[in-house]
Amino acid sequence: MKKFILSLGTTTLLTLGFSGAAFADTYKVQAGDTLWGISKKHSITVDQLKQWNGLSSTVIFPNQSLTVSKSVSTTTKPVVQPKVKAVSSTPAPPVVKELTVQATAYTASCAGCSGITATGINLKANPNQKVISVDPKVIPLGSKVYVEGYGEAIAGDTGSAVKGNKIDVFIPSKQRAIQWGVKTVKVKILK
Repeated sequence: MKKFILSLGTTTLLTLGFSGAAFADTYKVQAGDTLWGISKKHSITVDQLKQWNGLSSTVIFPNQSLTVSKSVSTTTKPVVQPKVKAVSSTPAPPVVKELTVQATAYTASCAGCSGITATGINLKANPNQKVISVDPKVIPLGSKVYVEGYGEAIAGDTGSAVKGNKIDVFIPSKQRAIQWGVKTVKVKILK
């Protein structure tokens, strides 16, 4: 009886073929990681990472799980999938608090700057990382935030001039940081 069931199951699989289901490997994002760095580690492109993970920007966060490879099992007949627009499987995080702040910009390219933030992010090694400098009494370090005109970022640094409702946004280019100037913007602290 067991041989019959095993034989029946094997025959069914061979007759129908494999469904073409995708098998994925994942990577847990570490502090300081960028999509570019992760793509190089796994010999894939940034576009593949963004597509496989439903990302519309290059902002990633520590402990985020990313799909880094997809392999499709072979079939006797190709399975045609309808084109569907990629949608993030996780809804936007709820807003915990919203503030109006004065925002300036900074760069890691100044004389004597190490490029290492208060939370250990290496901005020189990760120039595309979106990081803001905050007063931890107002915006806790490590918080995910959305800054009007800048995008999603992490509150990953502090500064002697950043007190109260002030932030400093990291911009890798000194010229673009100067162009930012001083702005009044809304910051949403995300859950």
